[in-house]
Amino acid sequence: MMRRWGLSIAMVVLALVFGALELATGSAGVAVGLFLLFAAVAVLVSPRAFPKSVTDAEARALTAADGRPIVYWRPGCPYCMRLRASMGRDARRLHWVDIWADPEGAASVRAVADGNETVPTVIAGGEAMVNPKPDRVRDLVRT
Repeated sequence: MMRRWGLSIAMVVLALVFGALELATGSAGVAVGLFLLFAAVAVLVSPRAFPKSVTDAEARALTAADGRPIVYWRPGCPYCMRLRASMGRDARRLHWVDIWADPEGAASVRAVADGNETVPTVIAGGEAMVNPKPDRVRDLVRT
């Protein structure tokens, strides 16, 4: 659990430290700016920035029923954040599996990524795509 939230917690700590240091030097505006910057990064890299994750087994069952793609991701991954941001509201039309929360999900990624846990990995229609372009995933969702 700590591993999933570690980067967000580190950003909050940095926000407090740099904010306090700037406040101690008398730069209240800079202190507030730094605090808000690090706090915003903490939110962006947190697991809460992604749609609710399901387990690998649940995602496979749901995909069998509705045909939606599965996205394997992990918190703090900049490529996962890029994919999530580019998907916008369409992100809810995907089944998201956090590989740090689900060992079976991590095993599924290793099975298609030459033994690596490279994310995002998208599985759609039996085809696995390791770190696909966001446009490709968006096209899959919209068709």
